[in-house]
Amino acid sequence: MKFNDRDLIIELTPEWKGERFPDGRPKVSDDILRRIRRITTEEAWIPLANMGYKLQFEGDFKVTSPGTQLVGRAVTAVMVPSRPDVHRYLLDYGRQEEGRSGFFNQWVIETLEEHDVLVVDMCDQILYGTYVGGNLSTAIKAKTKDGGAVIWGGLRDLEQITGIENFQVYYRGIHPSPVGDVMMTGMNTPCRIGHAICMPGDVVLGTISGVTFIPAHLAEAVVVKAEKNHVKDMFGFARLKTRSYTSAQIDQTWWPKNMLDDMLEWIASAPEAEDYRRLSWAEEFEHANSPVPKKPFDGLVGYSYS
Repeated sequence: MKFNDRDLIIELTPEWKGERFPDGRPKVSDDILRRIRRITTEEAWIPLANMGYKLQFEGDFKVTSPGTQLVGRAVTAVMVPSRPDVHRYLLDYGRQEEGRSGFFNQWVIETLEEHDVLVVDMCDQILYGTYVGGNLSTAIKAKTKDGGAVIWGGLRDLEQITGIENFQVYYRGIHPSPVGDVMMTGMNTPCRIGHAICMPGDVVLGTISGVTFIPAHLAEAVVVKAEKNHVKDMFGFARLKTRSYTSAQIDQTWWPKNMLDDMLEWIASAPEAEDYRRLSWAEEFEHANSPVPKKPFDGLVGYSYS
């Protein structure tokens, strides 16, 4: 038994080929994190679903700071109901073999880095399932700078936590009890959050809709597809307002060449589209110029993404 096992983390994330933290977690670049902050839940989820990652979203949360976005790299923890013999062993192992101090939740928080997000499967426990309160939330904020937490369980000291500026926690419920009757069986291991799964190093995108976990090795591809959909929407809204196209023309996965040309002209001149001028549209033009469409629909058949 090892907590935060570097070798295991690397084995569990084999498709990540980039930089890693000392503990083995994938380190998605700060630039990708910055770009992900500009996309919506739907813009992130659709390309994930199209790539086969359909169980990456959970929306059944309360939040400490309504309207505050949360983006960062996941540090995961798995908590289960306590059983005395195993509880004693795990605590003794962490304290004696790994030199950790305090309770399980403090072990994880002490490992956090800048731009991290703490992701905890608290087995949906509220009573004695309060993973953080005011003190530990302040510690998370100090370590992560702009991070926060996603807790499939409870928290306490809500009045104190809501006073922490630019800090967001997604959680299931509130109770004044301290954390107890739980033990940690995994640190930076696969973590179930409701209907979703999160891996260490995943990019966490928390919005008003809920939380999406973007696998590290797909983060760049997802953000590029999301940015394309985002700027297409910006252009589409502008053209719908002027009635240049019908909604049926705009609401297509693949556009004809004349619409793509029009969009690129708009992107080149519209100030709000400046950040999207670096995107390549070669695939879209190839599809538009193909006499036999290679991909008649790049999505889940029978669904509308309007």
